[in-house]
Amino acid sequence: MPDQTPVELTPWRLDELQNVGHVITETARRMPDALAVAVAAKKKHPDGSTAWDEITFGELERRTNRMATGFMQSGIAPGDRIALLVPPGIDFVACVFALFKCGATVVLIDPGMGRRNMIRCLAESAPVGMVGIALAHVARLFHRGKFRTCVKNFVVGSFAGVKKVSGFEKNDGGSFSPVAIKRADSAAIIFTTGSTGPPKGVLYRHRIFIEQAQQIRDYFNIRPGTVDVSGFPLFALFNAAMGAATVFPDMDPTRPADVHPPNIVAAVNRYQADQSFGSPALWNTVSRWCVANDVTLPTIQRILSAGAPVPAHVLKRITSVIARDGDAYTPYGATEALPVACNSASVVLNETAKLTDQGMGTCVGAAFETMQIKVIEISDRPLKSIKDCRSVDRYDVGELMVKGVTVTDQYVTSTDANEFHKVRDGNSFWHRMGDVGYLDSRDRFWFCGRKSHRIQTTSGTMFTVPCESIINTHPAVYRSALVGVGNGQKQIPVMIVEPEKGHWPAGKKKQAALVEEMKSLASKYWQTDTIEHFLLHKSLPVDIRHNSKIFREKLRPWATKRVRG
Repeated sequence: MPDQTPVELTPWRLDELQNVGHVITETARRMPDALAVAVAAKKKHPDGSTAWDEITFGELERRTNRMATGFMQSGIAPGDRIALLVPPGIDFVACVFALFKCGATVVLIDPGMGRRNMIRCLAESAPVGMVGIALAHVARLFHRGKFRTCVKNFVVGSFAGVKKVSGFEKNDGGSFSPVAIKRADSAAIIFTTGSTGPPKGVLYRHRIFIEQAQQIRDYFNIRPGTVDVSGFPLFALFNAAMGAATVFPDMDPTRPADVHPPNIVAAVNRYQADQSFGSPALWNTVSRWCVANDVTLPTIQRILSAGAPVPAHVLKRITSVIARDGDAYTPYGATEALPVACNSASVVLNETAKLTDQGMGTCVGAAFETMQIKVIEISDRPLKSIKDCRSVDRYDVGELMVKGVTVTDQYVTSTDANEFHKVRDGNSFWHRMGDVGYLDSRDRFWFCGRKSHRIQTTSGTMFTVPCESIINTHPAVYRSALVGVGNGQKQIPVMIVEPEKGHWPAGKKKQAALVEEMKSLASKYWQTDTIEHFLLHKSLPVDIRHNSKIFREKLRPWATKRVRG
């Protein structure tokens, strides 16, 4: 096993780096024998326990150098768009950083977006090559009409007619010659979840990755030698830049809610992990199991959970099973702008949760030091200039705009979205997040939902999160979704409720009784007292990346049939 002795190093500055791929070089220079990546192997030990594949930062540096040399000798050039379709693990991390070192633009596709969206996003990004497992190349050939430009292809594993990445192992890992890359050059294309429309390809420049890693590290005081059990593969890229190890547990990252909790516990215990990044759905499952089985994770100092608002009951369970002086954090942002703000479980549980339960929205905290935020009047039209934006008063709900060094500047697929999200401000720009909410007296942003999910009724505008938060206080409710039936400003609000697992009311009488309880609860608050229609749903559709963002667009037709017959 690689050396896991705590590393007494001061976090180093990344300001001078041009190519984000070279964060591995810097980390390897300072801590070559420290664990970089560990992944649960498919094969088990004879006693049935999990086997682990591991690599140190020194080994990862040499491996990425050999791979980068092989990629470049095989024709990959700076600026080439290369699709990466490799499962989470050592190969995934090594391929990403090797391609960064080549100066290629890595197209990162989340398989959780579904096969149709995945093929569409790949085709729209127009890659000139693909690095992927055999199954990815089968899909490429099956859809060859959409990938005529995809000619620089490499396989992780084996596939007839495609050059093997493993063949680059014979290269000299110490003779790699860095390519000339600037911080402003493109590094990757990452797609949004598609929870409010088709996934859009966001251009990440080298400076974005570098700035993000530095800000996340400094805000959370992530020290070299930190061990992170990863429930979200892309966070491994930040870990490597921070000198932190990534442990990929035995789980399907496209189904975090279905994780087998003992696998997470085993990973934490084996590597004495002090951090974990995972979606609210993942930590809801794991924390429930830990509480039910009297299991604690005393080495964990920090849980990061993002992708959707994290319910207070989940935060309460998390903090009850980790280190006594540990905390859980809920960083807020988007693929286009990350990080924007952050809150902690200690603040939520002691201060803001009670207001959330009363329909005041979810407090996501104050902005990061380098991030500017502004709340403006809600508009569905493009805003070309900051002069077209009118700020709203404090505590008034509006749409959020952000500006800062970690804000991406353009979509490279679905490019028509650029005019709806980017607002010019002199030589810089603001990004419209697509979220609505308000600022309180301490400049903390309170999230009230997606702009596109707001419901315009004859009684006024209704926002999803405040209304749903009220209904979610009912002990039988797991989660809920507010949707509008109809169009224009005469929509009918419909609340769709998913009961807690194992608590589906048996028979029509009990179902009707639960609905009446929902109506009674709603009638006590001004945010929800106009909702007349409540529907029960066994499993609300959610995004696969986080298993937390509800696809309300899919629920509207379902609700319309039941309300209007």
